[in-house]
Amino acid sequence: MVSKDGSPGRSLGGTDPPDRARSGGKPGEVPPIIGPWYRPSAHGSSTAFAVCFATARCRGYAFEIMGASRQSAAVSPVKVGTRGPAIPPDTEPAELERALETLSLRATDFARAALADKVAWLREILSRFHELSPRMAHDACLAKGIQPGSPLEGEEWLAGLLPIIRNLSQLCASLEQTRRYGAPSIDAARFSALANGQLAVEVTPNAGYETLFYAPFRAHTWLEPGVDAHDLVAAQAGFYKQRDPQGRIALVLGAGNVASIPVLDVIYKSFVEGAVCVLKMSPVNAYLGPYFELALAPLISRGFLRIVYGGAEIGALLTQHAAIAEMHITGSAETHDRIVWGKPGAERDARKKNNAPLFARPVTSELGNVTPVLVVPGKYSASELATMARGIAGMIVQNASFNCIAAKLLITPRGFAQRTQLLEQLRVELSRVPPRYAYYPGAQARFESLTHGAEHVTHIGQAGPGELPWTLITDLDPDSDAAQFKVEPFCSIFSEVSVGSSDPLEFLAAATRFANERLWGTLNAMIYVPPASEGDTAVALAVERAVGELRYGTIAINHWSAGAYVLTTSPWGGYPGATLADVQSGIGWVHNGLLLERVQKTVQRGSLRAFPTPPYFPGHRSLRQLGRALLDFEAAPSAIGLARVGYFAVRA
Repeated sequence: MVSKDGSPGRSLGGTDPPDRARSGGKPGEVPPIIGPWYRPSAHGSSTAFAVCFATARCRGYAFEIMGASRQSAAVSPVKVGTRGPAIPPDTEPAELERALETLSLRATDFARAALADKVAWLREILSRFHELSPRMAHDACLAKGIQPGSPLEGEEWLAGLLPIIRNLSQLCASLEQTRRYGAPSIDAARFSALANGQLAVEVTPNAGYETLFYAPFRAHTWLEPGVDAHDLVAAQAGFYKQRDPQGRIALVLGAGNVASIPVLDVIYKSFVEGAVCVLKMSPVNAYLGPYFELALAPLISRGFLRIVYGGAEIGALLTQHAAIAEMHITGSAETHDRIVWGKPGAERDARKKNNAPLFARPVTSELGNVTPVLVVPGKYSASELATMARGIAGMIVQNASFNCIAAKLLITPRGFAQRTQLLEQLRVELSRVPPRYAYYPGAQARFESLTHGAEHVTHIGQAGPGELPWTLITDLDPDSDAAQFKVEPFCSIFSEVSVGSSDPLEFLAAATRFANERLWGTLNAMIYVPPASEGDTAVALAVERAVGELRYGTIAINHWSAGAYVLTTSPWGGYPGATLADVQSGIGWVHNGLLLERVQKTVQRGSLRAFPTPPYFPGHRSLRQLGRALLDFEAAPSAIGLARVGYFAVRA
């Protein structure tokens, strides 16, 4: 059996790892691997083979590694249980030890591997994810209560799968350029100097076709003060400037809400920062783990990656293990603090005061946000208000609002003449979207805690069993200690507060101060600007001042910052300056297709009047077809693929 690159395939038996894997093998060789990881008969196996056999899925796919056609991959798998696909069993502690032993032996080999080999592995991984995408989308729909084949399936293609393909493709190009030139190539025409002297790098569009595909968006990543165009190469691809780097193991605690997050985190830690990884799947989406194992086999087969399963007990074993050199976590700030500082109480407080964390190794993270939407006062037409309301509704309802970047707090100007009209239009848009299955654990409790005793609460839609209604909490007191300012709902709640005045300059100053000082989180923020005010120099300067002062990792004007997440070229993470003791939305960056360093924030801009309709707008009737067409094109660009994307984009 051979892989696509002509190297030997892996065996189904043997020890963990075989001697050839320990010694490194030949460049590009896929060594035979790992009895317990791939044998379907292994007790407690946590791999694709065990699950494929148990649920009668993947058929010849597993045996041939990548032998299935796209048609066979699209065959509906067996549904297990009442809500979604099968979950792999927990990883046994002995298996965990073997995994960490393998990674320890192979870490330096990966760190020093030739860039040409890494590019080849990335291309193979991209091909595998492309093949597996139909099944992954199907299973995610089952788990989230979405009807497979419906337009809502497009959410999984666009947020769960497309970012993986884009990031893999970008890193192939960037690492190839790093091999040739020392860093990814960026044309000087994409550099611009901000008013304060900072350097901004255009990250979207990053390729010619992106100007057409992602027309509403242009994005620039701002680098820290002191970096200029002549220093840019020095502020890229830092890991690959090291000579004979030492290997290390990074623990990645995977997110459970979006399929792309754990994959992108592993790819970044591996191919940008040079670590081998152990990925612990979240129990919420552990059903995706077997697909990840098949897609990431070029890393797993060489001993550069292990994927493990289980709950808090397995997580504790990993975080306390001496072999783990660093950790990346995507989740909640409370989960972060429990791992780093311990359980809430006097002991945790003392550790924070004395800077004595339980997990005293490097930690990076992405931990959510109370995401604000600032509405600059001015005169909006009826159609502009409707477009704004539909866009905000899309920021709320996508993925049942289980997104760290979901819109959570509308900041309106005090005395804004169109406030009532905007809120009413938002209620209308939300009423057109049926309540969604609340698949994420703890959603009901968070919903009740944030709505109990609150005033001005409006429930929208009739929620069925296991569902939550869309809910607006309006007229919050900006001077109060409202929980909605400090607690990320991570459910179907959206709140509203008024600050400042109807003067746009006063409002922007007050809203920026409120967002920076009163809201929890530093991940992303959105600003709506009335088109009629775009030519007003004073308003334009006030908007730019607000963009510069807002302490968020991504700021989007007139659109959802999810565009920056999905396109993956820009760095993604919280605003710099967080600490382990006050972590906010997290520390460090991921995605980052151009391997930029010394990053401050990304600013994404677009027109409120967008054509074609942005895919996150609710009710996009071709969402599924558009998502798949985009993914197919990004995986294998062609003229036919381009035409398919255009056709489905305009059929909103």
